[in-house]
Amino acid sequence: MSAETTSTLAGVSQEPGAAKPDPILVADDVTRRFGGMTAVDVGHLEVQRGAITALIGPNGAGKTTLFNLLTGFDQPNSGRWTFEGRQLAGVPAAKVSRAGMVRTFQLTKALSRMTVMENMRLGASDQPGERLLQALVPPLWKPREREITAKAEELLERFKLLEKKDDFAGSLSGGQRKLLEMARALMSDPTMVMLDEPMAGVNPALTQSLLGHIQGLRDGGTTVLFVEHDMHMVRHISDWVAVMAEGRLVAEGPPGGVMANPAVVDAYLGAHHDTDLGDDSLLSDEVAEQLEAEAEAEAEARSHGQAEGPQTDEGDR
Repeated sequence: MSAETTSTLAGVSQEPGAAKPDPILVADDVTRRFGGMTAVDVGHLEVQRGAITALIGPNGAGKTTLFNLLTGFDQPNSGRWTFEGRQLAGVPAAKVSRAGMVRTFQLTKALSRMTVMENMRLGASDQPGERLLQALVPPLWKPREREITAKAEELLERFKLLEKKDDFAGSLSGGQRKLLEMARALMSDPTMVMLDEPMAGVNPALTQSLLGHIQGLRDGGTTVLFVEHDMHMVRHISDWVAVMAEGRLVAEGPPGGVMANPAVVDAYLGAHHDTDLGDDSLLSDEVAEQLEAEAEAEAEARSHGQAEGPQTDEGDR
């Protein structure tokens, strides 16, 4: 955690929707409904500029849906938000990216049948060769292509992928594809990077490398907002944590304080209030086995009921 960022956020109220000293992203009354279900209902959210903010919550809390809304990959039922003072509600994803807010995905979007270098070039902005008439005149786009290639090689070296530049992206491991997607996101020099579960499916050997890259983004002046389920990672690198449950923002604060918040314990574990989030218990075998056993028992009960057929009594008639 950056000492400078910690100092900046030291006086911020640890309440949902707390105002930040220098917010880069401000969202108000954002809702998204699917049929009768409300997936997102966020009254107010601010993301501090230059900080690493973790967005956490149980499965189904609405975290990825909120990402999709803010980055233009989905449209809200209501709401408004600004990025660096610019209104982005209803703006298409491509324009959101050009505004400086770039995201990665939980399931990587690397183009498997293109090489690593070709994937990187796709992430760059201002490419005159993409325009039909200019594409017919190589001197008009060759210099820019050399600049893009040099930048891509620099990023690939930083992410330890330079030796893979001519390999097909589909041949990379899951962790390497995560690194490639993060590197490609940086080709457009974003002001803010949004990472959706950057550690999901990553080999432990690459975890530390990814952590270092995320911290390096922050230290280089890039704002980071990420979704993650690994509580150890969240505590290790986050400057601030926002917690969602059932589509709503239920808690905010520094990592240590949030893990002990009763609202967070309740959101994650329901009746398991004796479990301490601060001790990595979300990741412990004991808790996982207990929850898994309960889920299996519920599934077995449902299956048994379906096998016997519908039951009726006088109260159902």
